[in-house]
Amino acid sequence: MKWISLTGIWLSIGLLIIQAGGMLHHDSSEDRLNLKKGEETIASVTRSDLSYTAFPLLDEEKLEQWLQHVHDQVYREPINAAIGSGGELRPGENGQGLDKERMSEQIKAFFYSRGSAEIQIPIIILYPKVDSELLLTIMEKPIGSYVTYFNSRNKNRAHNIVLAAKAINNAVLFPGESFSFNGTVGMRTAEKGYVRAPIIVRGELSEGIGGGICQVSSTLFNAIDRAGLKIVERYSHSRHVAYVPPGRDATVSWGGPDFVFSNPYNQPILIRTWVNGGMVTVSIFSSETIQHSPRVVPGASQDVPEEIKDGAIEKAG
Repeated sequence: MKWISLTGIWLSIGLLIIQAGGMLHHDSSEDRLNLKKGEETIASVTRSDLSYTAFPLLDEEKLEQWLQHVHDQVYREPINAAIGSGGELRPGENGQGLDKERMSEQIKAFFYSRGSAEIQIPIIILYPKVDSELLLTIMEKPIGSYVTYFNSRNKNRAHNIVLAAKAINNAVLFPGESFSFNGTVGMRTAEKGYVRAPIIVRGELSEGIGGGICQVSSTLFNAIDRAGLKIVERYSHSRHVAYVPPGRDATVSWGGPDFVFSNPYNQPILIRTWVNGGMVTVSIFSSETIQHSPRVVPGASQDVPEEIKDGAIEKAG
């Protein structure tokens, strides 16, 4: 019985190959499917591009690769609504992506038919996570804020502070969601504009490129703590840093320590940042209906911290 069963399986496979071979017998290099977006041809594919090397059958792995290729050609990320530097509301923008299910069906229909063809790529609209209506709602009520101070004449360190603050500005955290500082800011690289800061605040962890980032994460930590959000992961420097009170810092490093918090409330929260005149300000907002539990957090000294260069302490004035 096992022999008969195996024979039946091989006969079925043989019939499939014969049928597929019959469908593809007429095929030539000119038989291709052109994938169009409007009047523009984005990509084209032949049956041989989609079939196994040894058998004229559809290779699902090759199909998936083509779907991903087309997706990459048409994908446009949606843009969240945001608040501009002048306080103006910038509306969000819809993005677009590939309807992979419909595209798969259309490619398969071409594969199991005859001749060449062309189709319009099926597009789906991708809506921004944060639209203008939501943003207007959650910018109504300040629930926590914190300010730290730095030497604005230390140009490289100040430059890095501005970049990191911009990276977290306008971030929105929905109920139950977590925020990772490293995940949001990303790797601090020269390609992203970060520079080496040879002068650092005493006790601060230096990443080489990206010095000064920890002041932004520490300012964020204190604002978040004041707002009563849930601290998930936070590490202190090995030594005290002067821009926040003792024990109130949050050291971060790409591939190392991270600062992570979550939103325990039933309303989204909005993070806003400002860097101006040697001050880093982080404020947390939400809707008027939020019922939050703020915590008491000591403020930072307005004195500009001491800085270190080549092992010598210099007083930043």
